[in-house]
Order: sequence, then structure tokens, then C-alpha cells
Amino acid sequence: MENKNIEKALTYLKAEPNFDEKIEKVIAYLKAETYFEKDNLYRVIDAAEQKAQEINVPVTICISDMSGHPRMSYHMPEANIVSITLAPKKANTAIMMRKSTKDLNKDTVPNGELYQIETMMNGEIVTFAGGIPLVCHGQVIGAVGVSGGSVEEDQLICELSVKTFFEGE
Repeated sequence: MENKNIEKALTYLKAEPNFDEKIEKVIAYLKAETYFEKDNLYRVIDAAEQKAQEINVPVTICISDMSGHPRMSYHMPEANIVSITLAPKKANTAIMMRKSTKDLNKDTVPNGELYQIETMMNGEIVTFAGGIPLVCHGQVIGAVGVSGGSVEEDQLICELSVKTFFEGE
């Protein structure tokens, strides 16, 4: 009897619009928690710090969850103080906009589609490189923000951080 009820429920659910999309979303959210485990976050911070030391640029690294809450942040000694503010803002921007912050710059120049978005969002949006969303099964589950070097250096360290994040399965 119980198996028939389960089969009936699955048949009903599969008839729902966008069933496969909804399942992918659930899988992404469940999997997200494994990625945000402390050991994985430490691995990401360690890899980012190692790269930053390799290129001789102290930075702040911030890993935020899909709600924009920092799950782990690290400010390297000698990193610019402003990077403490910018790294989480870069991560949050990547979450809110669902794209890398480096891809926002061209749209925020005068006559761009998003011109003055930084002002309209009270400075909460960052439109230069160093913020990348963490995408799992097509869903944004968080983001990494890096600040302290040039935009190219921040982006390089951020890309390595994202790669390392997903290696922690």
C-alpha cells in the first residue's frame, strides 16, 4: 500500500510544471551545505592565500552563502583595510546579480544599461572584478569575493577560489 502511495505521489509531482527544474534546485540547495562545511572553506582560504603570496599581493577573501551571509572571511596581514569592506560586497554583488562582478563593468558606464546602479543601491553593488557566484546545478548557492590587489589579481585569486570550492565534494 505504501509503495502505491509513493508511486502515486511521484506521478502527481512529475506532472507538475518544471518538475525537473524544481528537483535540480532542491539538489543544489542540499549539496550547497556540503560545500560550505568548515574543512572545505578552510581549503579555499588556504588556496587563495597561497596564490596571493605567490603573486605577492595581500588580500581579503570572503565566501558567502546564497543569502549573502559570510560563511568565512580572511584578511591577510598587510592587505588594504578597504578590502575588508570590498570583498564581502563583491561576493554579495555576484549573488544579487547572478554573474561575475567583472562582467558588470561594461554595463555601468555612462549610457550603459546599468548606469548608476552603484548609486541606486547605496554603494552595495561593486562593478569591478573579484566577485564570482558559486553555481551548483544551475543555482547560485553563494559567491566568493576577493579584494586587495589590482582587479586582475583579485579576479585570478577569486577564480582559483571558486575552482577549489567545488573540488571539495
